[in-house]
Amino acid sequence: MQAKVDKPKIPDLEEFMTRRDYLGAIALLQFKRHANRHDVKNLEFLAYCHFHYGEHDKALTIYRDLLGFEDPDPLYFVYAAACYYYMGSYKEAEDVALQGPRCALQTRILFHCAQKQANDDKLMQYHGQLSDSIEDQLSLASIHYVRSHFQEATDIYKRLLLEHRDYLALNVYVALCYCKLDYYDVSLEILGVYLAAHADSALAVNLKACNHFRIHNGKAAENDLRSLAEVSNGTYLENDLIRHNLVVFRGGENALQILPPLRDVPPEARLNLVIHHLRHNDVSEAFNLIKDMEPSTPPEYILKAVVHACVAQVRDSAEHLKQAQQYYQLVGASASECDTIPGRQCMASCFFLLKQFEDVLVFLTSIEQYFMNDDDYGWNYGIAKAATGKYKEAEEKLAGLQNEKYRSEFCYLSWLARCYIMNGKARLAWELYLRMETGDDSYQLLQLIANDCYKMGAFFYAAKAFDVLERLDPAPEFLDGKKGACIGTFQMIIANKEHKDSLRDVVAMLRNNSSSNQQLEAIVNVMKKWAKTNNVKIG
Repeated sequence: MQAKVDKPKIPDLEEFMTRRDYLGAIALLQFKRHANRHDVKNLEFLAYCHFHYGEHDKALTIYRDLLGFEDPDPLYFVYAAACYYYMGSYKEAEDVALQGPRCALQTRILFHCAQKQANDDKLMQYHGQLSDSIEDQLSLASIHYVRSHFQEATDIYKRLLLEHRDYLALNVYVALCYCKLDYYDVSLEILGVYLAAHADSALAVNLKACNHFRIHNGKAAENDLRSLAEVSNGTYLENDLIRHNLVVFRGGENALQILPPLRDVPPEARLNLVIHHLRHNDVSEAFNLIKDMEPSTPPEYILKAVVHACVAQVRDSAEHLKQAQQYYQLVGASASECDTIPGRQCMASCFFLLKQFEDVLVFLTSIEQYFMNDDDYGWNYGIAKAATGKYKEAEEKLAGLQNEKYRSEFCYLSWLARCYIMNGKARLAWELYLRMETGDDSYQLLQLIANDCYKMGAFFYAAKAFDVLERLDPAPEFLDGKKGACIGTFQMIIANKEHKDSLRDVVAMLRNNSSSNQQLEAIVNVMKKWAKTNNVKIG
């Protein structure tokens, strides 16, 4: 006799809803819809499930159908408004919400629409209508968050968490705020409470990865996301937010394939695409992406400042330079940012553009402990030190830079050469020139070495520089400079402040012109006579 096989039980709607299996619930409700297309309760549940599954357009279509029924519930207007809001149609969301009855949900939707449409008057109006309910307070905290008022948002979330400790998701919101406040260790600690219960949460694991990226590096962050790939067989990694973050964690890898389609979702996508273009010296593309963006958060203001500064340098534009300086000042002088590390960096940058280098050093010195081995910081600090005449400290900072891109730039080489000369190391400045390829930059460096060495009494290397300059361009001022530097070197040799072997080079340089210049011939004869008297071989 064959054993009876139990048929698998089909889950009912309540089971699907309890498990938040909205896709399963949609399949069941669609099946029921075929039997009765006018079952209002079935349609309400179907719209609800589409909404929570992220299919807001399908939910909206159902609410429109319901509004077409006889004597529809006016709350459908409010629900439809929520769909419009999540579809990014904020004006339509506001208009449709106002057709529904006054209720707490309507107020929250209008509150958020006012924020999205930058209508501060309406924002304050609906803010005043919020109650102390948990839904209204969560709504208020989220507005604080998107307006970068992270401390205010944190205070609300923490208060709600004290009152509702079983609402574990509140830990994620608090952790988000602490991450934005740069308290990455605190954020991780609070996030751990939620992850202990929901280890497969894509949002929480992603936030954990972001914290590790800030504390450590992209590789540590990417390791966190591997657990998501294992849990979801790789499907979580197709999420736009996670794909965006992987680009950041991997230092911009595949940025041009992934970031452009995302545009402003998440908001950081456009900013990171701008950063990618800047890193690849595509200043025009970076400017085109950001020129029409109205900044509202400190990172957006800072990035606009950086782009304007780059454009100013490329186009030699005083207007863009002024724009950059103003954006830096807005962030650095703001009450919320003035005592933060980015805020002080902004004030340093502002004064750097104004060439007020003493003020630059005030702000850079205050954050030095956080950038001990950072080449970007070392570049700015070294040049500011040199510009204020503190050449010993400037040389130490500039010579310690590891970034080959910086070390090959003419600006770096010229400042380092000046530091060497001012610190009595003219030979090192000359060696910098010898390692350069012939071109406009090497010509300008020669002029700097010639003039600075002459000013500092390093006459031998001033003479060598003027000699090359005079051979490249037989201008009278270069010949006069060489003549004066050679006489200066001769005086230093007589005073035993320069090696006697240098006289051989000095005489050789003067001989190049002595045949056509009686004054130079007389100078060479005096040097030869002294050399003979003092047993110095000059060839």
